[in-house]
Amino acid sequence: MLTELRIENFAIIESLVLEMGDGLVTFTGETGAGKSILVDAVETLLGVRADTTLIRAGDDRASVEGTFRIAEPIRDEVRAILEREDLLDDPDYVVMQREFRREGRNVARVNGRTATVALVKELGELLIDLHGQSEHLSLLRVPSHRALLDRYADAEQELAAYQTAYNALQHLRAELAALRQSEQDAAKRSELLAFQVDEVAAAKLTPGEEEELRAERTRLANAEALAENATLALAALDEAQPDAPAANDRLGEALVALGDLAKVDPSQSELESRAQGLFDELGDIARELRAYLEQIEFNPKRLEQVEERLALIQSFKRKYGEDIPAILTHAEQAAKELDNITHAEERLAQLTTDESQQLVEVAAQAQVLSTKRRAAAEELGRAIETELDDLKMESARFGVDFRTREESAGLPIADQTLAFDANGHETIEFMVAPNPGEGLKPLVKIASGGETARLMLAMKNVLARADHTPTLIFDEIDQGIGGRVGAVVGEKLWRLARRHQVLCVTHLPQLAAFGDQHFKVEKVVEDGRTITQVVHLSAEPRLLELANMLGDVSEGTLQSANELLATVGEITASAKV
Repeated sequence: MLTELRIENFAIIESLVLEMGDGLVTFTGETGAGKSILVDAVETLLGVRADTTLIRAGDDRASVEGTFRIAEPIRDEVRAILEREDLLDDPDYVVMQREFRREGRNVARVNGRTATVALVKELGELLIDLHGQSEHLSLLRVPSHRALLDRYADAEQELAAYQTAYNALQHLRAELAALRQSEQDAAKRSELLAFQVDEVAAAKLTPGEEEELRAERTRLANAEALAENATLALAALDEAQPDAPAANDRLGEALVALGDLAKVDPSQSELESRAQGLFDELGDIARELRAYLEQIEFNPKRLEQVEERLALIQSFKRKYGEDIPAILTHAEQAAKELDNITHAEERLAQLTTDESQQLVEVAAQAQVLSTKRRAAAEELGRAIETELDDLKMESARFGVDFRTREESAGLPIADQTLAFDANGHETIEFMVAPNPGEGLKPLVKIASGGETARLMLAMKNVLARADHTPTLIFDEIDQGIGGRVGAVVGEKLWRLARRHQVLCVTHLPQLAAFGDQHFKVEKVVEDGRTITQVVHLSAEPRLLELANMLGDVSEGTLQSANELLATVGEITASAKV
């Protein structure tokens, strides 16, 4: 709901701050006082093209700012938009602003940050229905009619069942489309896949093979140096020369001497044990060196084979994956795809059968949904026409138009194939005939003015539970009606305001008396300039305003105003909303 409205230098408004609460908020005042300027300011806030002629004379800029408390029914939608644009600050409030300058530059802001006018309009459509400019009235947006009717009909369960069947059909059709597309390229694709599978299979790659080959290549390429170093090490350890005994021999001599030492001095037996360990370790090293030398081969042919194998693996890595496991995985996937292509005809036949069966299921769910919608549409029409009777529009009629169109790939319903989407097979539009003999016409084509406002009020009252727009603004709703009907309109607005915040500009005291908040709009002259002021009325000032609206303030009009407030109090106290 709109909790605060700030206006600066807009037409004859110099500076204005309005704080508004829940319920019915009424605005009264003399003709020309500036009530319509408030409506124009809100329209500008909602994204209407900023008119520089509305900038107050003598000033270079004008601005309108609104603070909205985000109502529960639209909270997720509003938050999603704000999060998408990285504009979410307070999860419960959103602030929108329009500022425009005389030279033509204008700026839109959301939560203090620059935004596009398109974003302002997108948010505005969720936050306010403003009767006066059709683009801001949700009931005149045909796409909203289906959702309103579904909520009025409590058809959420039927819609969910339909959409489950619809989504299953879409998945089937997506798979069919992919399979048909792949079938067109099947010959070339299968030839390529077969080549890839055979090529990888023929290579007989094994995980870890590349690392082993690289190690073997290193040994083969350095065989001479490896053999030389291993030979030198073995000679030093275990092959005595006339002038240089082997390390094992010298260590053996030391071990014998340590044995004799330990016999005399047992405290040194640990040295003998350690020396024995070194002697055994050197023997092991010598044996391993001999085995290593036997493995070293001078084999240029084998080196060439290893190089060729590594080159093959490298070429496979460029084509199929970053390592041998990835290459093998690619081959497995290619084999599966090849198998799918090979059996595509069978799968295609099965999917085609499944699609036909699912179409029948979707059609059945669509008809269940349509039946509930049509029953609700008849009930909705009767309820709105009853409301219109109360508003002295006895001849007005309301209906819901259900349209279908044929499509070759549509739903089989009543010997036709009908186009459909995620919401059903019918387009839904609200239709009205305000006057006898005119015939039902789309809402978007009805004339503007008080008659239309009353029509919208009737629809809003009936659709109150289904309509999630938190703030509704009615201007000129009392045009062409008298006090008795004005009281009826006032009561209906008050009832509507139990579920929405309703702002209403009115000239009728019978309507204004129902306001939970009452503001008086008036023109005053300060320092030789005319400005608009808005004053919150309560108690005696409100009584005086109602009396003034009934005629010149007198004892009689004051009594009538008192009686009017008393009557309204009785109605609202006993009302069951």
